[in-house]
Amino acid sequence: MNNSLDWNDYRTVLRIAEAGSLSAAAKRTGSSHPTMFRRINAVEDKLGVRLFERFRTGYRLTAAGEEVAATAREIEGLTNETERRVGGRDLRPSGVVRLATTDTLLSGLLAPEIARLRHLQPEIVVEVSVSNEISDLSFREADIAIRPAAAPPEHLVGRRLGHIRQAVYASKESGTEGAGQDWQARPWIGPSASMPYPLLQAWTRANGCDRSCVTRMDSVLGMQAAVRAGLGVAVLPCYLAEPDPALRRLGGSIEDLAIDLWLLTHPDLRQTARVRAVLDYFGSRQSAISLLTGGLE
Repeated sequence: MNNSLDWNDYRTVLRIAEAGSLSAAAKRTGSSHPTMFRRINAVEDKLGVRLFERFRTGYRLTAAGEEVAATAREIEGLTNETERRVGGRDLRPSGVVRLATTDTLLSGLLAPEIARLRHLQPEIVVEVSVSNEISDLSFREADIAIRPAAAPPEHLVGRRLGHIRQAVYASKESGTEGAGQDWQARPWIGPSASMPYPLLQAWTRANGCDRSCVTRMDSVLGMQAAVRAGLGVAVLPCYLAEPDPALRRLGGSIEDLAIDLWLLTHPDLRQTARVRAVLDYFGSRQSAISLLTGGLE
């Protein structure tokens, strides 16, 4: 019987350690709870040692597990670095480029741009990862990220595409009048606590709108749908709400919520032909994207 661990064994330990539970690890890896359970039991059988303490709230690494997880992180870092450097030797813009962005940006801004890119670069397949969490480009969760950020991580390179402005919007059918004053008196649609949007959550509380919330959403697209349905008013990105014929803006844009939109990649990937082609395309569309993100004043 071979008791040596292979990379899949190390990766199983690392994914469970990162996720904190079998269910969360299975979801991240596209596996199942029973499969993850069998895998970690097999790893522990090979080593003859317990790697995790099992609790009702999740899995916690033992001292032995910490050593295995640390080694797994080193291996993953080395393999990802090698893949980035080898991938950078591509000469022809073809193959898969993984693009990470938010559901709001994809729906309101990027989908038409990806369609135009497809016509210009038919050999490139853009694989979009939609998430409101920041993807770690160092660990190959994505090749390129297009995301709002006050300041991008120092280990990434890229450019500023535009300035995202936001404002308060209401349904045209709601009959709500005025230019956005007396916000506290209006029924509000706010961000839920689980929504990774601390800037909007803080602004909502600071302006007294939090007390007037009649419903909360964990996505900006959900907030837009709620405004369209007449549930109340909400802060929405101008690029998403201005083209919507069912909405109207109350007042000007909110400077406290303005944020830059960035096009980012890892330095090792920017000379890969297929990645370079996508970066160049979005860079060439910078002025158009800037106009769209700025909304109307």
